Amino acid sequence: MEESDKATIQRLADQNPRFRLLYEEHLLLEKELKQYNDKTFLSPAEELEKKKIQKMKLAGKDEMDQILRARRQ
Repeated sequence: MEESDKATIQRLADQNPRFRLLYEEHLLLEKELKQYNDKTFLSPAEELEKKKIQKMKLAGKDEMDQILRARRQ
């Protein structure tokens, strides 16, 4: 991520409570995914949870992208 991207994200997080919530959730989900990815083997329940987290993370990222696009217009 470039410095300008970081600055934009920080500015949006400061100005937009929804964006801040989405970004914080994105970071938490990223940490959870890392824990699953660090495991050698996942049980079926863990695999299902991993897929659920991936979908939640993607949905949040899509919403953050929508906010960024709306801001640029």
